Amino acid sequence: MLELTLDMEQYDCPFIAASDGAAVSFCAAHWEFDPTDDRLETRMVVEGASPDAVDEGLRVLRDHDGLREYDLISRRGAVAHVRTAIDETAAMGTIRDHDGYITGPFRIADGRELWHVGFDRDGSANAALSALDRDNEYDVVSRDPVDITELSGFVQNVGAAMTLVEGCRDLTPRERETLEAAVDGGYFDSPRGETLGTLADRFDVSKPAVSKTLRRGQAKTMARITQALDEMDEE
Repeated sequence: MLELTLDMEQYDCPFIAASDGAAVSFCAAHWEFDPTDDRLETRMVVEGASPDAVDEGLRVLRDHDGLREYDLISRRGAVAHVRTAIDETAAMGTIRDHDGYITGPFRIADGRELWHVGFDRDGSANAALSALDRDNEYDVVSRDPVDITELSGFVQNVGAAMTLVEGCRDLTPRERETLEAAVDGGYFDSPRGETLGTLADRFDVSKPAVSKTLRRGQAKTMARITQALDEMDEE
């Protein structure tokens, strides 16, 4: 198996048109292709620079000729959850014609789309890329062979991976910012880069306050890491 990450610009994709016309991004939470009707049904998380940006992005999306169905599931400020059905794009058809398949969530922003595409054989991948080159603009971000044993290990440990993702979601914005600043600044290195004093100055708080935030963030992430390790042992 070969996995490609492609940075795509599709001229007939409603989501790309919407992200090019407004300061919004789309991330696929669920997708399903109907080959009998040549349409892609998705549930997308839409994020914008502001509520007005989301309004404009959704308007462009709804007005696009390639959109078949649209349903606003929920909305809170500059974040929305939508269900859509769109026509098969030319690039989607090319990938399917060469036995390719989507292997992970796709994200669309600034008029471009990041695809994760799999092929069972190198020859199919090369033929697909050659065909894509005729009608689309794209960059190959990565091209990685996937060994069957690696694939098996990944599938078996999906539960543990999701536990780690949930651990990241448990963090408050301040806890996440503080942990990221500590790691990026070398707080955990030896010799130490950032200190409690420099972190406190960065966030304009006292050293006890930044220490407390750091400990809370560490406790949450370490709890999830140990839980994930237990799940990996069980699997």
